[in-house]
Amino acid sequence: MIEIMRFHLAADADEEAFLAADRRVQSDFAYRQTGLLRRTTARGGDGAWLVIDLWQSARDADATAGKWANDPVTATFMSFVDPATIETERYDTLD
Repeated sequence: MIEIMRFHLAADADEEAFLAADRRVQSDFAYRQTGLLRRTTARGGDGAWLVIDLWQSARDADATAGKWANDPVTATFMSFVDPATIETERYDTLD
């Protein structure tokens, strides 16, 4: 299962600090979750950002979503994000 989160940073967000928070999410949260196969972050030319997660199953993604809301590492990451711009989509892989 592929999960995509699109967003923009908050107007006053420091990009370097955001990238440090993103690296911390990767090392201290994301790759410690059951079923996460791959995570990557990308920036578009229009200021939009993407986080793409590849999961073994939707159940694994759901379990992590429950932890995401209460973790201090992810809270720091989210403090840089404009919440009004967040869009999350999920896709079932075909292989």
